Amino acid sequence: MKKMLDLVVSDNSQLNHNYCLIKLTTTDNTLLPDMLPGQFVEVRIDGSSTTYLRRPISVNFVDKEKNELWLLVQVIGDGTRKMCEYRKGDIVNLLLPLGNTFSIPAQNTSQELLLIGGGVGTAPMLYLGACLKEKGFNPKFLLGARSKNDLLQLDEFAKYGEVYCTTEDGSFGEKGYVTNHSVLKNTRFSSIYTCGPKPMMVAVARYANDNKINCEVSLENMMACGFGVCLCCVEKTREGNICVCTEGPVFNIEKLTWIN
Repeated sequence: MKKMLDLVVSDNSQLNHNYCLIKLTTTDNTLLPDMLPGQFVEVRIDGSSTTYLRRPISVNFVDKEKNELWLLVQVIGDGTRKMCEYRKGDIVNLLLPLGNTFSIPAQNTSQELLLIGGGVGTAPMLYLGACLKEKGFNPKFLLGARSKNDLLQLDEFAKYGEVYCTTEDGSFGEKGYVTNHSVLKNTRFSSIYTCGPKPMMVAVARYANDNKINCEVSLENMMACGFGVCLCCVEKTREGNICVCTEGPVFNIEKLTWIN
């Protein structure tokens, strides 16, 4: 059930020049609403004269022991810049949780599952990996970035599975794009989950389709309202145009028009 809540910032860490990790908890020690991997929140930006709409941010992780919601934020404009300026104790208004979730396979834990993230699209892969691990799976992560400095939360990912990386400049992991990584040649995967820049996700989807691998993608269309009212996030599918914020953001590639 969607809720509008005021949460308090328990920590805000600057991960590099372009990313911050915000941790939020409830103001009255009540439990956070249940959240599923792939879902997102809408953050109200207070104190910005240029930001009128909420900002959609993926659920990066839910620390149930500390009752904390993690949001990985990339600075893109005034709204996200304001978020990265939050200080411990600040109150933030959120609408949550929104959207659907990734599909968790049936209890056949011998399945090979690959979680591919690029840029800020690595964010939902962490919580998905943690939930899969909790179900008895041993997921593998394939994370892509421009350079070593853009690879984030590697220690966190390593808690839940093997981590492979690509960088465009070759400064860490294998040089190139995620679809060129050797793990795709060495392992037969039963399912692939991905989030990141659209060209990357399209390439992953085509690889999965060519190899008859089940694949789900988390779209990053601009979801300004979260209710399907503003129509900013419309995506063309095989069933017609849909609002990603209400029908997604997670889709099986068979529903999209990316594959001919």
